[in-house]
Amino acid sequence: MPTDDQSVGWVSLTLGYPPSANRYWAVRGYYDKATKAWRTMTYTTAEAMTYKESVAWAAKAAGIRTPFAGRVELAYRLYPARPQDYVTRQRKEGATWDDTVRCIDLGNAEKVVSDALNGIAWEDDRWLRKIVAERMEPDEHGARLVVWIRPIPPASPQLPLA
Repeated sequence: MPTDDQSVGWVSLTLGYPPSANRYWAVRGYYDKATKAWRTMTYTTAEAMTYKESVAWAAKAAGIRTPFAGRVELAYRLYPARPQDYVTRQRKEGATWDDTVRCIDLGNAEKVVSDALNGIAWEDDRWLRKIVAERMEPDEHGARLVVWIRPIPPASPQLPLA
């Protein structure tokens, strides 16, 4: 995550809490008459399309008009919803109380957000060169995903080995 002295060049987005990857993509079976065999296809769900649309609007509001060209860095913080009994959990569990809070895992959050930002914040997810993720303690601001994106300048070419 960018610190105050590193904030130059980063675009920040606050997104809604991402849907689970299990609800983002679905699989459907169908009978292929040409091959006379059953096939499966994976597709994005209506919930995924709604999330992608909200991400696109947030990116536009943050000033992203065209995708970054070339290498990109993605950093994000995942904030799960704070349960109503959080005070009881804090008293009972101590500093690790937030480990008991229901939350999607960081890997699935990354898959969903990178798919949602593909073609919006970057041209293609093959350009993602660095990803930094952190699960945060639930707070009073609600469930959300805070994302930072910035282009990465190309590295100097490696010198030939002698």
